[in-house]
This record gives sequence, structure tokens and C-alpha cells, in this order.
Amino acid sequence: MNKNRTLLVGALAGAMTGLIAAMLLTRRADEQGTELSFTTGDGMKLGVMVIGLLRAVASLGDEK
Repeated sequence: MNKNRTLLVGALAGAMTGLIAAMLLTRRADEQGTELSFTTGDGMKLGVMVIGLLRAVASLGDEK
């Protein structure tokens, strides 16, 4: 796969993942009958998980 195609596929996968996450958050808020709330702690947890995911992706293909 060439570089441009890889970047395009990655961008589309990221956009779809973000869209699905937003849909899940809004559905949960609707089901609970509350307004969507996202605390600083939730953002920190999510950020740490995303960094872990990116490190795992970066290490793909390492044969150590």
C-alpha cells in the first residue's frame, strides 16, 4: 500500500471511530434523560487510552 493510500485509510478510520464515539455518548445521554456531560477526568482517561493505542500502533511490525 502506498503512503497516500495509508494516510487516507487512517484518516477515514479515525473519523469513523470519532463519529461512533460521539453517537454512543449522545445515545447514553438521551437514554439517561440528562444533558451530555464530559468531565476533565473523563478527558484525561480518554487521552491516556488514546496515547496507549497510538504507541501500540507505532510498535506494529517491530520484530523484537
